[in-house]
Amino acid sequence: MDIDYRLAFNMAPVGLVLSRNRAIVDCNQHLCEMFGATHEQLTGQSFQILYPSADEYERIGARMLPILNAKGHYADDRIMKRVDGRLKGETFWCHVTGRALNRAAPHESGIWTFEDLSSRRPVKAELTAREREVAAHLMDGMTSKEIGRALVISHRTVEIYRARLMRKYKASTTADLVHKLIEG
Repeated sequence: MDIDYRLAFNMAPVGLVLSRNRAIVDCNQHLCEMFGATHEQLTGQSFQILYPSADEYERIGARMLPILNAKGHYADDRIMKRVDGRLKGETFWCHVTGRALNRAAPHESGIWTFEDLSSRRPVKAELTAREREVAAHLMDGMTSKEIGRALVISHRTVEIYRARLMRKYKASTTADLVHKLIEG
């Protein structure tokens, strides 16, 4: 059987991106639809265009660098932003997985998948960039100390962010908060 890899790339059920130095070299149709943009609008652009803020783009890039260096791959759930179309500017939860083609220089080139989680996990509360990071780690089952180490902040600071999240989501316990974050 002869497989057309270009067709497979374009028809994949998840968003796919080939990257070089944190810029989009190529992407499939599913990614374009997810972000409400054309192939031309995305190719050649920095991944920053897909983030709610430049600060989040920088922080996530710095956080994943040592993990990509050590393991060669990285995955997380994060808030992303639609680029264009009728939902332009809308934020949504996205599962992102990537693999560096060169572990010694992880941002040099890689392949990334993007899965839109908005049907399972809508964004309802307005959260700061740091609150989104803490929320994502809480949903992964991490403790305040583990989150603090991952984000390079004190566990007490994590507890302050968790308390803010609990107020915003009207949660009585951390378990209730995680449940509400997952449901939206």
